[in-house]
Amino acid sequence: MKFLAVASTLLLAGSAIAAPGTAIRRERHAKRAAERAAGKSSLIRKVDAPADYETNKTNVDYSQNWAGAVLIGTGYTSVTGTFTVPQPSTTGSGTAWVGIDGDTCASAILQTGVDWTKSGSSYSYDAWYEWYPDYSYDFTGITISAGNQIKVTVTATSKTGGTATVDNISTGKSVTHTFSNEGSEGDLCETNAEWIVEDYEEGNSLVQFADFGSVTFTGAAAVKSGATVGTSGATIIDIQQNNKVLTDCSVPSSSEVTCSYV
Repeated sequence: MKFLAVASTLLLAGSAIAAPGTAIRRERHAKRAAERAAGKSSLIRKVDAPADYETNKTNVDYSQNWAGAVLIGTGYTSVTGTFTVPQPSTTGSGTAWVGIDGDTCASAILQTGVDWTKSGSSYSYDAWYEWYPDYSYDFTGITISAGNQIKVTVTATSKTGGTATVDNISTGKSVTHTFSNEGSEGDLCETNAEWIVEDYEEGNSLVQFADFGSVTFTGAAAVKSGATVGTSGATIIDIQQNNKVLTDCSVPSSSEVTCSYV
């Protein structure tokens, strides 16, 4: 099985404990595979806003697990953005990533990002890449710490191939994974471009979502049918769990997406 290629005890420099993201993502893969077999159409778990929740936002959706912004259309082949790695203030986990597909596309998603976890007084971080519905894998040869500036980019060279790149601007280290012939896993639809902060799933439930403070993607851009576009017109997504909205996301400019824990 492909997940055996992942070092399950990877310890990243700057982290006090072994990053638990790998094990969590393996669990999440099993859940996603079951959902796909059951005919679920999206990786995002959309829900209705609380009945008494008032907001001045327009063009907003609510989800149990995603927060951020999604462009919906056709011909999306690349997505990029830069963010500062947060240091969560409460116990729990989270991740920030960019991706192609996963909202309105049921067959595949190309994504890359950074996980964080706070456990007691210890923090751990790892960079990862994924072509859903295959597992996500940790990058090796790169270290991530709170406060690092990270640029994440995914590019589809076809509907069955592409690249995922994580650049640690703060340390000058960059890693890239190349995908090819992923049709057996699932073809991209190229209908979504995403900048997301996500709550994990482990088994059949979401893990505790850490208070991450805020994450802002700057230099946020996508390539649509060969032309570079910004985030204007994107659908905003906020996380809502147990009838409570946990995030406040917005698109403050055509090249930014920001999410805060509330």
